[in-house]
Amino acid sequence: MDKLKMHSPNLVDVNIEKISVLFPNCITETKDENGELKKAIDFDLLKQELSQVIVEGEQERYRLDWVGKKEAILTANAPIAKTLRPCREESVNFDTTENLFIEGDNLEALKLLQENYLGKVKMIYIDPPYNTGNDFIYEDDFAESTDAFFEKSNQIDDEGNRLIANMESNGRFHSDWLTMMYSRLKLSRNLLNDEGVLFISIDNNEQHNLIKICNEIYGEKNYIGTIAVQLNPRGRNLDKFIATTHESLIIIAKNSENLNALNGLPKEGRMIDEYNLTDPQKGKYRLLGLRNRNQSFNPITRPNLYFPLFVDPLTKKVSPDQNDIYTDIVYPDTPEGVKTCWTWGKDKIIKENELLCAEKTGSEWRIYRKDFLIKSDGEIATTLPKSIWIDAELNNDYGKRAIKELFDKNIMDFPKSPELIKKIISIGLNKDDIILDFFAGSSTSAHAVMQLNADDVGNRKFIMVQLPEQTDEKKEAFKAGYKTIAEISKERIRRAGKKILEDNATKEGIENLDIGFRVLKIDSTNMKDVYYTPDALKQADMLDLATNIKEDRTSEDLLFQVMLDWGLELSLSIERKTVAGKEVFFVAGNSLVACFDELTFDVVDEVAKEHPLRFVSAEKSIHLDHDKTNIKERFKQLSPDTEVKFL
Repeated sequence: MDKLKMHSPNLVDVNIEKISVLFPNCITETKDENGELKKAIDFDLLKQELSQVIVEGEQERYRLDWVGKKEAILTANAPIAKTLRPCREESVNFDTTENLFIEGDNLEALKLLQENYLGKVKMIYIDPPYNTGNDFIYEDDFAESTDAFFEKSNQIDDEGNRLIANMESNGRFHSDWLTMMYSRLKLSRNLLNDEGVLFISIDNNEQHNLIKICNEIYGEKNYIGTIAVQLNPRGRNLDKFIATTHESLIIIAKNSENLNALNGLPKEGRMIDEYNLTDPQKGKYRLLGLRNRNQSFNPITRPNLYFPLFVDPLTKKVSPDQNDIYTDIVYPDTPEGVKTCWTWGKDKIIKENELLCAEKTGSEWRIYRKDFLIKSDGEIATTLPKSIWIDAELNNDYGKRAIKELFDKNIMDFPKSPELIKKIISIGLNKDDIILDFFAGSSTSAHAVMQLNADDVGNRKFIMVQLPEQTDEKKEAFKAGYKTIAEISKERIRRAGKKILEDNATKEGIENLDIGFRVLKIDSTNMKDVYYTPDALKQADMLDLATNIKEDRTSEDLLFQVMLDWGLELSLSIERKTVAGKEVFFVAGNSLVACFDELTFDVVDEVAKEHPLRFVSAEKSIHLDHDKTNIKERFKQLSPDTEVKFL
């Protein structure tokens, strides 16, 4: 088949194929709404395959249930016939930036990113609506089948407002919020890599429910913990019994077994005072006992870490081997004689022996290791993140101050502090990784990424997703000319990037800082209905079929839908060239070449010289049907490994 599908994947079909590999006996057939046969799951058999006892019917079990949960799963799996349309005029450094700003419904955005960023995101941070009764949630239509959902998504959205106030009076206060969050969290999990981490800011209204649905989607073993972040030291005035000063930061791992540890935070303040010894060459250090003080680690649980070490009484040096110099023997036992173990194994003791030393207390030797404040790579020593954060620069006042510095007025009510997001990013993200924020708001996350990259010469990339939510006509944002939250978000990134460059103008390498972002807007597909349902063509439609592409769509619109369909990262570099008088796009060198102008054999010959991995054109670009066959044959002769497709 030489046509692209031009819609997001149908995750139901994908899941059925996965189950068919594991349990082929559970695959059956059923008829769809049109009477056509399709693959389906025999759920009774599947239940039995996953049970060690006979399954006879519904059983009581521990789970969180609510009205709309099944519909949320159905909607998360349903495909959509939508696309991302590039908007150069609102972007910064469109052709070269590796950052993305997606404007539109985040559920649709997550569906569109499923193939392009599957397992490529290292960290997700979101600050969703807290369901206080005064905020808004997404109004998702959960009443349709996957086929109906797909068909509707092909139409231009004229509904306008995608948000509803989730008041307790609607009778589904918790259910609506949980349904909204469940489908989005389920989809976003696919985008995290195996070492990925999810951070969610939330208050007390839904914290308990949020942890439960995260445990269900990710598994309980992947719940890392919750951090209390003091955002309002004065406490909320409207609280009835207790003045709330903090919000929670929930941390979930994609797979805790692959997450050796979160990144440590640089030591500061009183912790630095512990480094009270000095090495002439390596600087300040402290001594840490090599014996593991946790008695659950002992010769039985860790036999490889229980062995004798030997000390030279004159130099106080340590060796794993006994000889005429290293004579005094030391075991990792407590002063009371309880057997524990060492924190290092023999290989590490040999490799980093120069860090070990011994001190005598009474008649007993104790083994220590030197822990230097500044590590060999120049980084300051780090400590595990603590469960309570009270630093002043993390609270909401700093968030408002950051907005005011950029816009000269407070145009957002409760923006997060960039310092808070920088701290979170420092924990969850490495210097070359991708962060996704699909409740971007004013894009504090993007601001923090650029600032952190300037601080440590990093190359972190961001993907922001924000609905063009209308601003309140009574608020400062609307009066300042910003009609939507998405407009504020994009303008903040522009201003923050410019300010960061100015503030760091003398810093070496600052000219390489990526302060750009590629704006992509969610819209209905570029393709007319006939592309998806040619069998539904009627005689009256013939005059409208000079092309299967909508008339208002550009070549660059088509290029990005092709990138979506082929699973290419949407931040790849794009070069526009003129080849044999026609416009040709080169994506990431020769990863993808596209020509939507008239496709001549001169163009084909020149493009084939580059040996592209993929080449795409459109039916409208060729005059006769047999030209398509000839073009494909030409590629087979000149560039046989090129995959050729047509829209």
